[in-house]
Amino acid sequence: MRGIRAATVPTIAARGTVMPAMTVSRHVDAPPERVWAVLTDLERSPEVIGAIQSVEVHTGPGFEVGTRWTETRTMMGRTASETMEVTAVDPGRSYVVEADSGGTHYRSEFRLAPDGDGTALTMTFDGQPSGLGGRVAAATLGRLLARPTRKALAADLDDIAQASEHGG
Repeated sequence: MRGIRAATVPTIAARGTVMPAMTVSRHVDAPPERVWAVLTDLERSPEVIGAIQSVEVHTGPGFEVGTRWTETRTMMGRTASETMEVTAVDPGRSYVVEADSGGTHYRSEFRLAPDGDGTALTMTFDGQPSGLGGRVAAATLGRLLARPTRKALAADLDDIAQASEHGG
């Protein structure tokens, strides 16, 4: 198994505040179709990803633009619920999820690509402040939270890989 690769790329947010955009990648010893099935099975997310405690899907079956759900997860010792929405899908290859919380607009993109006998799984996570509160939080906490956030993203990918490698 190949290791996780992580990068932090600064992006300029509102009024010049810098928040780190993060990209985390890893190899999964499973075909892209199986990884896609694990990623898009929202109801099973709490069984697959250790940090997710519950998921409540607000839309019908399927995984497409407009799919919405509320996810409750623990991160950095705190439990929070966020409502997420799929804003772009290239079935079997990539999707984008967006959410607004605490004055920040969050965007996560998952990408899959064949990688030898398995899959290269990449997640890019970005948060842009959308108001005064968000800009203040970004200025004071953005860089401080970069390391624990990157660690949490890598753990999510590890959990997804494990579920994919063991049959979904």
